[in-house]
Amino acid sequence: MRPAKRRRTGFLSTGRTTMRNTFFIGATALALLAGLSATRADDAKKPTDKAAAGGFFDGKTLDGWEGLPEFWSVKDGAIVGAYADKALTHNTFLWGKKSYKDFELSFKIRLKGGEGNSGVQIRSKILDPKQLTASGPQCDIGQAYWGSLYGENFGGMMKASNFDEVKKTLKADDFNDYAIKVVGKHVTIKLNGETTVDEDFEKLPDDGKIGWQLHAGFPFMEVTFKDIQFKDLGAGK
Repeated sequence: MRPAKRRRTGFLSTGRTTMRNTFFIGATALALLAGLSATRADDAKKPTDKAAAGGFFDGKTLDGWEGLPEFWSVKDGAIVGAYADKALTHNTFLWGKKSYKDFELSFKIRLKGGEGNSGVQIRSKILDPKQLTASGPQCDIGQAYWGSLYGENFGGMMKASNFDEVKKTLKADDFNDYAIKVVGKHVTIKLNGETTVDEDFEKLPDDGKIGWQLHAGFPFMEVTFKDIQFKDLGAGK
């Protein structure tokens, strides 16, 4: 008599299926967790408006800044200084309320129509609290002075850039990349990735305010500073 064939029980078949399903669910959960962790890590790398500028400029308001309101505004996350009809009779500035010692500051800058002049005061002071004029070193912007270090009510030109070289990368009516680094008595200025100033200045103040310039003397002017990034490297006040 032939022995009866052993039949697979439903239990064994169901068990294998359960094991497969359990493995699939577990693997899927691990993949989802890994993806979530990666997303959180990526999100952590994405700075908020304030973090992007080191709390220097929030990208929305002029909180923490002092300027004549008829000339300064925030548009599309950028600081804009403007006037028309020769309305500005003296250079004026948008001043940060804090003072800084060592720092890195980078941004994109455009002079509308390629016209006008501007700059960024570093380690400077307010000369006239009503007109908000300046005294101190200025990282220059515009005309043949792009990338120079100029002393605004501070002795005049401190270091002129090589404008013949600057012109090779300068975008007259578009945004240019501008980077400033100040450490001790040393100032480095880069324009569109090219170094224009990189040396010590013994007369450089120990600390001071940062200010964006709107230059007088033109029929009209509009200057835009966007993608502002700031890193404080030393004790500010």
